[in-house]
Amino acid sequence: MKQSRVTIRYAKALLQLSIEQNTLEQSYNDMILLDAVCTESKDLSLLLKSPIVKTDQKLSILKEIFESKLGEVSMAFINIITAKKREGLLALIASSFIALHKEYNKIETATVTTAVPLDEALRTEVINFIKKHGEDNVELTQKVDEKIIGGTIIRMGGKQLDASVLKALSDLRKTFNKNLYIQDF
Repeated sequence: MKQSRVTIRYAKALLQLSIEQNTLEQSYNDMILLDAVCTESKDLSLLLKSPIVKTDQKLSILKEIFESKLGEVSMAFINIITAKKREGLLALIASSFIALHKEYNKIETATVTTAVPLDEALRTEVINFIKKHGEDNVELTQKVDEKIIGGTIIRMGGKQLDASVLKALSDLRKTFNKNLYIQDF
């Protein structure tokens, strides 16, 4: 995710406003929706970044799409962003807001990659492991990658625990590729 100072500043401003207005969870859900729509619809992203389409047309399109789905604070925020001609940054601002919201509520985001889907008991065990080494609130994302053969890869924050069979095989391959024989001349 590409973040710039501008997107973080706008996201912080929306976070502060949402806290003051007691609409933090509503704004969080709104930004998740906005991020998802901008990610899924490349046409909308291109329209927002287009210098050819006028600002008032972009604003009317955004109102048409989001007015019935977003809260009052979020819609007012989108109006301000569009008036400042920063509508091309809306998706990045939404992503920054989501990250700031998780940081504010001390939610640890973790990704677990396994060769097969996790069952509920194993999922609970992984969440407890992450809670032991991180925050109390955990948002777990599961990925299935058959290339790792077995085991698991856990990523949380800037840390990664790789206990996959693929990594073990790779380490073995590196060990066997070393030439342990030194010739005596």
